[in-house]
Amino acid sequence: MEALALRVGQALKRAGLSAVTAESCTGGWVAQAITSVPGSSAWFVGGYVSYADSAKQRMLGVQAKTLEHYGAVSEAVAVEMAEGALRNSDADISVSISGVAGPDGGSDEKPVGTVWFAWAVKGRPTVSCLSFFHGDRESVRRQAVEQALEGLIAYLPD
Repeated sequence: MEALALRVGQALKRAGLSAVTAESCTGGWVAQAITSVPGSSAWFVGGYVSYADSAKQRMLGVQAKTLEHYGAVSEAVAVEMAEGALRNSDADISVSISGVAGPDGGSDEKPVGTVWFAWAVKGRPTVSCLSFFHGDRESVRRQAVEQALEGLIAYLPD
């Protein structure tokens, strides 16, 4: 994960861009991985940890109707989180994560390991992705952090 966070930093620095995070089930782990890289203040603006639905609404502008209709673990909420983080910061790219890390909280429709991601870049359409991870809570969260970091590299503007 450290090597991946370093690659994110190198890519952002090379592009002259900065990032912001909006995390739910990972609880700030993406931001922690990023800030473990020396000099990350040059390309990391900050992060939002919006675990509760009320925090998603207040901090990131996620609409109540979106939460009610789709639930917190959904593409629509991940997109609104990513777009809200970008809108509320001076960053150029954002990543959001909302999922069911377990061991409880899963359902038939959204089992433990279900995680939605979104990456928003100024002036471009937001990209989202659904992943299903296996393992215990720690493993699900770790896999989600790694995918979030990989996405930051993949979706950087050319």
